[in-house]
Amino acid sequence: MAHQDYVSRSRAKNKKQSPYKKNAEPTQGTSLKVKLIVAFLVVALPSFGYMLWSIKDKQPEVIVAPKVLKVKKANDLPELPEEKWTYVDELKSKEVEVGEYEVKDKGPYKMQCGSFKTRKQAESLKAKIAFTGLVAQVSKSVGTSATWYKVYLGPYAKKRTAEKDKHKLKNNSVHGCKIWGWN
Repeated sequence: MAHQDYVSRSRAKNKKQSPYKKNAEPTQGTSLKVKLIVAFLVVALPSFGYMLWSIKDKQPEVIVAPKVLKVKKANDLPELPEEKWTYVDELKSKEVEVGEYEVKDKGPYKMQCGSFKTRKQAESLKAKIAFTGLVAQVSKSVGTSATWYKVYLGPYAKKRTAEKDKHKLKNNSVHGCKIWGWN
């Protein structure tokens, strides 16, 4: 097949006019479908408005049954049904026993966040805790095999305040803290 030179040929005229040209003439008038929709709306909307206007002042009709109707007052309530059960009467005479108890305070609490063999590691964790706004302490504990440096917070009077600080530390990526009774 021979190569064709598309550049030398003139362009085919488009059958459609561009919608962006200023002098573009519509190729076809409005369609029959659009004319029917407009005609329907011209008729339907005013008739709907007239219907609403005509019923605005009418009162609803009350259909009266052939039976004799009892006229009830607004304050009349239906009669109470007869009770089949006795627990309703028994509940009226019951009394609730209130137990008195005392909350025992289990003593002060401390929260231990780490135990390290070098003081430098313990001080590093203490500094990280300080950036959260809490004050930690480092204590030296001599064991049988080695010396340990414990990082702890406290004393706390209530366990709830210790839990609050524990969550604060956890949100600041200090994990592994345990709450113990102060000994």
